[in-house]
Amino acid sequence: MGTILKNATYIEWESLSMRQCDIIAEDGKNAGIRLVNKKSVNQRAAEENEVIDCSGKLITKSFAIGHHHVYSALARGMPKPARNPTNFREILKYIWWSLDQNLDRESIRYSALATAIEALKAGATFVVDHHASPGFIKGSLDTIAAAFEQAGINHLLCYEVSDRYGKEKAAEGLEECDSWLEKGQGLVGLHASFTVGNETLQRAVKLMQKHNSGIHMHLAEDKYDQEHCLRTYYQQVGQRLNEAGVLDSPKTILVHGLHLDAGERNIIGKKPCWIAENMESNLKNKVGCFSSRGLGENIFLGTDGMHGDMLRSLKAAFFTGQLGDEIDFYTAYHRLRNIHRYLRENDFSGDGENNLVVIDYNSATGVNSENFPMHLIFGINSSHIRDVIAGGKVVVKDRRLQTIDEEAVMKEAKQQASMLWKRMSAH
Repeated sequence: MGTILKNATYIEWESLSMRQCDIIAEDGKNAGIRLVNKKSVNQRAAEENEVIDCSGKLITKSFAIGHHHVYSALARGMPKPARNPTNFREILKYIWWSLDQNLDRESIRYSALATAIEALKAGATFVVDHHASPGFIKGSLDTIAAAFEQAGINHLLCYEVSDRYGKEKAAEGLEECDSWLEKGQGLVGLHASFTVGNETLQRAVKLMQKHNSGIHMHLAEDKYDQEHCLRTYYQQVGQRLNEAGVLDSPKTILVHGLHLDAGERNIIGKKPCWIAENMESNLKNKVGCFSSRGLGENIFLGTDGMHGDMLRSLKAAFFTGQLGDEIDFYTAYHRLRNIHRYLRENDFSGDGENNLVVIDYNSATGVNSENFPMHLIFGINSSHIRDVIAGGKVVVKDRRLQTIDEEAVMKEAKQQASMLWKRMSAH
């Protein structure tokens, strides 16, 4: 059974053309939609599909999160670390690396369920995730996938491989990526250059090539990544990854890319790989602001585990970008939507045209093809997302999840968070 959206104002996500019509969202992971004239849906079609009245509402393609961290879902409001971080490396060491070491199967499961709930209610039906749980590596991606699929959200997963816990853990991480890629779509995850030695980097690239996949890793998020690379390998991070073959895959995602010189930007800008911008995370960690200068057009937006709201990420990219990036309304909109192009051009499944959002937005000014990106930046926010259709099925209706019991999940998530924080304080 699919979904019929009656009396819709449909905005096509690429051309921004608008049409008054009924929309038939076909059932299936990679199915499409049919736009039909109002009142032309016959009785049989109405009986075979769920029908939602969308009078006065805007309907467009749902959103996708280009870079996320499921493992951060239980971090909000957690107690301060034993030692107050004074720089980016200490933020990783005393907060995030303490958290990821203490994750187990159940805390990962509820992290994924909570992530899916937040993303879906904000209109995202696809998540590209970058996961780390060195205390529970084998089976971690299966755990996330099962939770995502239970909630009704599609995904592109990887395990974040790093040498920071030793060669054995790095090997386990590569094995988890290999095992996952044997089953279907995914990426090979790496943390960042400063925690990935040459042997692990080479093994990751070989694994990427074996599965015709890409690398998903942090790039020059902080100046230390460059300082370490110059001191250890006598070259800059962009040069190191280029020589290793990381940049050659159109499936590769480089996250952040703040501290790159003109030469590195020129290299990356000519490669088929992609950059994931995460402005709010950069501001939170005081590592700098993203600039697209020299990086080309292959840029999309992520949340970096901060939240699941892509409209919020869009606004952050646009407003902060006014201080030093080359970004206008339409550039910002394209970055929001480029993740769809990345998924489509690389033949990843789960982001078909039958993934839609119904936006309940009554503006004092009109919405048209030219100003829709401006409304997304200045007016529309996640509270305006009324319904969400994923794979042709209604997963959010009247702002309520239809696939899982949100109240029960959040109740258990709070218990899992409490236990996780206790484990962290004990180490």
